[in-house]
Amino acid sequence: MLRQYELVEKIRAYDPDADEALINRAYVFSLKAHGAQVRASGDPYFSHPIEVAGILTDLKLDDETIVTAILHDTIEDTVATPEQIEKLFGANVARLVDGVTKLSKIEAQSENERAAENLRKFLLALSDDIRVLLVKLADRLHNMRTLHHIKSEEKRRRIAKETMDIYAPLAERIGMYEIMNEMQGLAFKQLEPDAYASITRRLQQLHEAGGDLVNRIGLGLQLHLADHGLEAEVTGREKHPYSIWKKMAERHISFEQLSDVMAFRVIVGSPDECYQALGLIHQRWPMVPGRYKDYISTPKRNGYRSLHTTVIHDSKSRIEIQIRDKDMHAQAERGLAAHWAYKEGRPSDETKVPWISDLVEILDHAGSPEELLEHTRMAMYQDRIFAFTPRGELIQLPKGATPVDFAYAVHTDLGDQTVGAKVNGRVVPLRTLLDNGDQVEILASEAQHPQPSWLRFVVTGKARAGIRRFVRHKERDETIELGRKIYDEIVARLPAPLGADALKRAVKTLKVEDSDALMIKIARRSISDFELMEALMPGSAGGDVATRPLGQRTAISIKGLTPGVAYDLASCCHPIPGDRIVGLRREDEGIEVHVIGCDKLASGVDADWLDLAWGDKSDGGTARLVVILRDIAGALGEMASIMGAKGANIVNLVLAHRDGSFHTFHVDVEVHDLAHLHSLIAALRAADGVSQVERI
Repeated sequence: MLRQYELVEKIRAYDPDADEALINRAYVFSLKAHGAQVRASGDPYFSHPIEVAGILTDLKLDDETIVTAILHDTIEDTVATPEQIEKLFGANVARLVDGVTKLSKIEAQSENERAAENLRKFLLALSDDIRVLLVKLADRLHNMRTLHHIKSEEKRRRIAKETMDIYAPLAERIGMYEIMNEMQGLAFKQLEPDAYASITRRLQQLHEAGGDLVNRIGLGLQLHLADHGLEAEVTGREKHPYSIWKKMAERHISFEQLSDVMAFRVIVGSPDECYQALGLIHQRWPMVPGRYKDYISTPKRNGYRSLHTTVIHDSKSRIEIQIRDKDMHAQAERGLAAHWAYKEGRPSDETKVPWISDLVEILDHAGSPEELLEHTRMAMYQDRIFAFTPRGELIQLPKGATPVDFAYAVHTDLGDQTVGAKVNGRVVPLRTLLDNGDQVEILASEAQHPQPSWLRFVVTGKARAGIRRFVRHKERDETIELGRKIYDEIVARLPAPLGADALKRAVKTLKVEDSDALMIKIARRSISDFELMEALMPGSAGGDVATRPLGQRTAISIKGLTPGVAYDLASCCHPIPGDRIVGLRREDEGIEVHVIGCDKLASGVDADWLDLAWGDKSDGGTARLVVILRDIAGALGEMASIMGAKGANIVNLVLAHRDGSFHTFHVDVEVHDLAHLHSLIAALRAADGVSQVERI
């Protein structure tokens, strides 16, 4: 453990103006506050905050951040109060300590809820001051270094998984790669101990067989550059076990098939020399196509700059090489902390981190703890690509991103209003995957709104949060509207007209917030017809009034409501406008719409049956057909031509099976209504290539 004078000396070595009295005061305060507390290792608890402070001194952080590290557990784990911290160490330190104070464990909550709430508070705190994140990362790193002292394997794995899912990605996002690599390595050892042991053993065998191969290759690189008049510092290492394991998993290969297990770093004097070194290396050794990346001309969003390439060395090994100058290297080693600067208590422009505002926006849109964690991991933990707006603005996105992700990355409103996209001047489907260097133009309309189907292909947390926010609001609005329609039908069954205040009395009697909340409960059958009738008109639900058969009720129109939002069309019978339909309303579930003759209705004995109607001028629907085609040339084309001529759009086509001279297809086709479908089926049956057509 660092002694008091050693800690002060480390800080003064890089910051002679540091407030020595403040640091000493914090050291003594924390020592006394933690008293006789001990960690799982048996060490005094006080050793932990001091080691955290030591990690931050290696990053050369300011005295307020170091003091925050020394005090970061005092409010949660001792009798110290926020008021004491503010009085003794100032408002800035008190605010930072509050930001990194871990939340108390609430055992009644699920694991995801605890993690999500911890993350929620944490992200809000670091959006105000990024130093919160720096202290938290150092805190988690030291906890990972001492994780093996915890006896419970389940607890060790939980902490390791949280580190892998949240804290290592956060470290990567602010460019602190050394901390990220160490966290991933320690977490990997806990989560995949067999894989960790196997890869470590094979790396040791490789090292023993090759001797000092890494040093020899590194020296050869350095001499080659020197021979051409370029001074460079070259260091090499074998890759980390977790990095190797990840590549094996991604490429579906064994350790023996993995050729690039060595990585080298070339540090030169300027950006120009970076490109000079790259040219000299590519002249000497063949480059592996597709493995060159220029993060100098297009830096990563965390500020990381470097040239990456992979070449085939004389030893027949593939080697990765990173080329950068000294400033780039400092940024890569220490991330955001490399240019830390606070002036009059406010962060400089260099320390602003744009992706944090994206995460805070996600906080506002996430509907559940699971959703929050999902979106945050998406936002933090994916490889990046670079795309450009028509004006040349650089937008960084994860691999697999689409134009919809791009639109939301530019601005939430643009994402909400997206109707189409052009990539490199060509109109493309919204689910198109973007590539590095694409120029993307988003076509927007104020009349547009997010489509639930977009959730099937967007990959960014910001896009998913925006779409889900709209879907939740739309679902609530349509559920209220559907509830009102059901309410009107139930009121029509009452033996007498309602008084003006009947609805208000019912809201009070049934103990719901307001009439909207009541309509939601009606739609979801959280309140039965009997309960509602009695609340509206006491004594009215006797006899068969509450359970009147379908034929004696007013049909409820679903016109204007969206399938998949207010109700679901049953996949067993694929109802379309013109079909006689009924709805199954189960408690706390949505309404499932079936054709009246559907065989599956027999399973609806536990549901309330609703008499439904499509309403006038419906928007059409999707029917499923079984089409048996003769095995003759052009039969499939003939079927498609007939459907096109009839104005029916094929949305899905599956070859179900082959049977001798016949092929059976399942075809999902969009039609206007039942009459349109009957006309289509008649036309298909008249075709030479069609043997049989039936509706499912």
